[in-house]
This record gives sequence, C-alpha cells and structure tokens, in this order.
Amino acid sequence: MGGNRNLLGGTVAVMTKEQKQKLAKPPAPSPFAALDDSQVVQAFLDGNSRAFTELVVRYQARLLNFVYRTIGDRERAEDLVQEVFVRVYRHLQRFDQSKKFSTWIYTIASNLAKNELRNRSRNPLVLFQTIRKQWEADHRPLQFEDTTARPDDLFRKRHLRELVEWAVERLPEHHRVVFVLRELEGKSYDEIAEITSCNLGTVKSRLNRARNNFAAIVAPHLD
Repeated sequence: MGGNRNLLGGTVAVMTKEQKQKLAKPPAPSPFAALDDSQVVQAFLDGNSRAFTELVVRYQARLLNFVYRTIGDRERAEDLVQEVFVRVYRHLQRFDQSKKFSTWIYTIASNLAKNELRNRSRNPLVLFQTIRKQWEADHRPLQFEDTTARPDDLFRKRHLRELVEWAVERLPEHHRVVFVLRELEGKSYDEIAEITSCNLGTVKSRLNRARNNFAAIVAPHLD
C-alpha cells in the first residue's frame, strides 16, 4: 500500500531505485570552484546570490584564524568575522576590482580587530572577562595534529602551538597585527601595507621589532 509495516506497528516508506541512486550521489561541486575571487565577485554583482556563499566558504576559516590570533577570544572573533561578511555584502559594489579581494577583506577584518582591542583596553571589565574565560577553559581547538604520532610528540607540538599563541598575545597591538599577517597568514609586505594603511618601511620596521620581541618572549620557555 503506502509502505511496509515495521515491528513497532508504523509504516516504513519504500524508496524507489531512482531515489536511492539520487541519495547515493556525492554533492555537486561548486559552480564557482574554477573561478578566481574577482570572477566570483563579478558573478555576485551580476545578480548571482550564490556567489557570495562561495566567498564566505573561501574566507571564513582564514579570517577566523586571523582575527582570533589577533584578539585572543574565539567567540568574539566569530562575531567579528560575521560582521566582516555583513560589511562585504553591503559594500561589495564599491569594491575597487583593480585590487585584490583578499587584501580588501583582510583590511576590513584587521580594522574590526584593532577596534576590538581599543575598546577592550578602554573597558577593564571586558578585558577581565576575556582573561577569566581563558583561565576557565582552554577552548582553542587543536589543529594539524597527526593522530599516529607518539604521545610525547603530540604533547610537544601542542605545547609549542600554545606557546606561540601566548607569545603573540603579548606583542604590542601594532606589532601583533603585522606579525600575524606575515608569519601566520603568509601575506606579502605589499598586502600588509595596504591592509594596515602603512607604508612599506613602517611595515618592515614593525615586523622586525615584532620578530625580535617574539623571540625574546619565547626563548626562556624553550628547552
């Protein structure tokens, strides 16, 4: 009739062969996979709303890592990344397509992160809540761990990663931003200069000082 009876007295729908084959098919690849950022942006501006989803997929995790490493609060970083995409959506028509989209979106993220740090420094309660949250639980996820490695190797890798994050948090704000962009995000000097609205000389000077400060902070904690 409409299906088979199961042991509990209900009916179980019987799928046709075509329905089973449809369920077994892997998800279709993104129609934008072969396009570069500028082409995806243009597709969105031409009225294809799905193109914006592609931009989110490409940049959400990368921006979250960048903002989190800059401000040290994962939950707040997630909020700020959402705000980044809200601003991108609102202002994408004003984006200068002669420039790199990645530089533009990182600039928005960097400005929001710097504003967050400024607001936090002016609000002792917010700063205390952030520090207390990090005391109560290490909510930072482990990444790039090889589950086949020996436990002592995994422990050392985790220790080093946590040491890096701890040291980065202790860099002055203007040093921290260029350090994260260069050493952890792999941005070029030109991109960093555009993202931070600084000239190349300033970027290189700040990065050099950031590296020296980072080394001085980390050195006493290495075996």
